[in-house]
Amino acid sequence: MSAMTPGSTSSVRWEKELEEEGGGGGLERPLLRGRGTNTTSQMAVVGANVCPIESLDYEIVENDAYKQDWRSRGRIQVFHYQILKWVLALLVGLIIGLIGFFSNIAVENIAGFKLLLMSNLMLQSRYNLAFLWHISCNAVLAAAAAALCAYIGPAAAGSGIPEVKAYLNGVDAPSILAPSTLFVKIFGSIFGVSAGFVMGKEGPMVHTGACVASLLGQGGSSKYGLTWNWLRYFKNDLDRRDLVTCGAAAGVTGAFRSPVGGVLFALEEATSWWRNALLWRTFSTTAVAAIVLRSLIEYCRSGNCGLFGKGGLIMFDVSSQVTSSYTAMDLPSVVLLAILGGLLGALFNLLLDRLLRVYSRINEKGAPCKIVLTVAVSLVTSCCSFGLPWLTACTPCPPEMAAIGRCPTIGRSGNFKNFRCPPGHYNGMASLFLNTNDDAIRNLFSGGTGGEFGVSTLVAFFAAVYSLSLVTYGVAVPAGLFIPMILSGASFGRLLGRLLCALTGLDTGLFALLGAASFLGGTMRMTVSVCVILLELTNDLLLLPLIMLVLLISKMVADCFNRGVYDQLMRMKGLPYLEAHGEPCMRSLVAGDVVSGPLITFSSVERVGVVVDTLRRTGHNGFPVIEDDPFGPAPELCGLVLRSHLLVLLQAKAFTAHPVKTGAAEVFRKLAPFDFAKPGSGKGLAVDDLDITEEEMAMYVDLHPIANRSPYTVVENMSLAKAAALFRELGLRHMCVVPRTPGMQPVVGILTRHDFMPEYIRGLFLNIMDP
Repeated sequence: MSAMTPGSTSSVRWEKELEEEGGGGGLERPLLRGRGTNTTSQMAVVGANVCPIESLDYEIVENDAYKQDWRSRGRIQVFHYQILKWVLALLVGLIIGLIGFFSNIAVENIAGFKLLLMSNLMLQSRYNLAFLWHISCNAVLAAAAAALCAYIGPAAAGSGIPEVKAYLNGVDAPSILAPSTLFVKIFGSIFGVSAGFVMGKEGPMVHTGACVASLLGQGGSSKYGLTWNWLRYFKNDLDRRDLVTCGAAAGVTGAFRSPVGGVLFALEEATSWWRNALLWRTFSTTAVAAIVLRSLIEYCRSGNCGLFGKGGLIMFDVSSQVTSSYTAMDLPSVVLLAILGGLLGALFNLLLDRLLRVYSRINEKGAPCKIVLTVAVSLVTSCCSFGLPWLTACTPCPPEMAAIGRCPTIGRSGNFKNFRCPPGHYNGMASLFLNTNDDAIRNLFSGGTGGEFGVSTLVAFFAAVYSLSLVTYGVAVPAGLFIPMILSGASFGRLLGRLLCALTGLDTGLFALLGAASFLGGTMRMTVSVCVILLELTNDLLLLPLIMLVLLISKMVADCFNRGVYDQLMRMKGLPYLEAHGEPCMRSLVAGDVVSGPLITFSSVERVGVVVDTLRRTGHNGFPVIEDDPFGPAPELCGLVLRSHLLVLLQAKAFTAHPVKTGAAEVFRKLAPFDFAKPGSGKGLAVDDLDITEEEMAMYVDLHPIANRSPYTVVENMSLAKAAALFRELGLRHMCVVPRTPGMQPVVGILTRHDFMPEYIRGLFLNIMDP
């Protein structure tokens, strides 16, 4: 065992500065000064809960158990493994298609029944009772969603995209993909959207897809007694990661019915590793989800699904409503819209950062406070959605709409809500607020209705939705940001289209679509995937150049101020996400600068008591194994052993009375290769579960069979930026740092994900400066 002090390697960058005092001579001084201790925490906020986090291990552990496993597989087992990958991918698409359909039916029927009864009360001039029904229904639904999150699945709060993105980067946290999280994600989002919150179920659908894929890939949940042994081949983080990627892409498809957009979302935003084989499987998953949704929606259009209207998946056949023709003279207006959308998107991210810090203090006080906060936001939302239409003047119906009976709309979804207006009139604000969010977006995107919503209506609706989006995200409810941003952007775009109608010939519905694109680009900083999602929703390729232009400009403008909302949320939650490129300060350091001690190692044949005591005293998950006397002429690195493998070996009691090599054959007489596979969700084997006597403590255990004989290593003077790139690209959990000169200890230290975090590095070197 050896101890390491941070900053032990001389690698600091020197900076020349002019010394004006004492003669003005040049002076070189070290830029970095090591503090010597690390006070950063390995805790993070997952959903609405603070919990410890660990790293996933995407590296193949090439120990004797792994080699024995592959040697024991015949052609049938290998074929079974390959086929199972495709079967599970297609099964994920099928399940997500069904969940997406169920969520839309539930929201349309719950919200539709609520709004229909309120409309009937309004027609009877029972306004007070209508308001009481509206506000009480929303409060009950909001309280139900918050109670599910607070008591059953705290990890389900929020959109879940930051957590899924961190998981696919190699971050593991308790319950992030658990069955309880899946249950709350589905029903909590249904209750939350039905409660009239300015939120969407699109972000939660991504998290739902990841949960479904994880449960299938790990063979169920041992915690709830649901396990399938035939899925034992997937008992590793690498295969689960690929399946969770397919699930996240299917979630986007289930939300927007956009299969190609789902694949591009996984590629652009969600996953940190990609390859061609995964592309085919992901596309197959999203295709199945899209087919299932299409089939079930066509069935529901025949009136077999209750109040389920024309879909509920945002919008359909928008191309038939939006006039997509444009000229070069319209480009200045589009550019202006993109710039303003980028600015407002960046402002949204800034304000959301401030507000979530306030909410976190409230949520820390316990479940009752989470529920009270959610109900309070629900009351504010209900007052806005009912009060603002009350303050809005009625507008005469367009003659062509009145002639065909489409204005006003009574007892069904549509653009022209009556809301206490005289016959032949409608209330524009009610058409936006007293609808589901999907129907409101469909109304804003409608083409050929330039005068339907007045300027004052659009200003009030945009201000209300923009503000309510801020105060809603952060409560203990599964809530997505896609729909709030589309709503805000569509209303702002339509408003700008009304104001610039004298300068451009673009339809206000097209302005609304481009406004939604600008807000999505300004907040989420996604370009390719959002562009394809919008194209698949509108089914109009003529809009491609304008959407691309708006997304690029809005992203460029917003990047000048802050980061994308999901990157910002990951940083706020404390999730240790490894970026594709290292921080600038890493170029000034080498690997040996950030390793910290004491370094704990095991001998290749170690006393059982030493192993057990070490596992009880530390929470480390990887230990270097040193081959020393009498098994080697000089100490050398034999491999790396995982904590989970040590526990399995100790539980099997493959001990000897004397320090001798037993070999793999002795171990596999008591254990099978699958015994070392990673367990599913639920409690795994812990050191307290071991039953080892005092006599056994004095015995020895051979670590050769379970040690990874070829761990990834770097020399201590390798650039930290290069080490970080290697660590991320290979999906490692541990990286051994070895000395550059012979004759020293065989291992200098171990680098983990935490050692590459900028906060940790700046904590070690207080005066570090980025070049």
